[in-house]
Amino acid sequence: MTPEDDQPAAPARNPISPKKLLLSKWTAVTPRHKERHFIVTRVLLPEPPAVRIEQVELEAVHSKRSVVLHWRELADAGVWRRGWV
Repeated sequence: MTPEDDQPAAPARNPISPKKLLLSKWTAVTPRHKERHFIVTRVLLPEPPAVRIEQVELEAVHSKRSVVLHWRELADAGVWRRGWV
């Protein structure tokens, strides 16, 4: 038995809610075009309003460059971190 076996499991992170994405802050793990900090400026709604949202627009804080991506991509901890780290 190793000391790691005695450690409790890490608590699960809160899932990302699409309703709370607008104006949320994100840090790219690997900088994109020398940009690391982004903010969600728009939640793109699909044509039939009854359908769930699929995409968000992220804006780089420094250059104001925008990128559109699927909102679930933000859940990938290898690419994005919640908040400005």
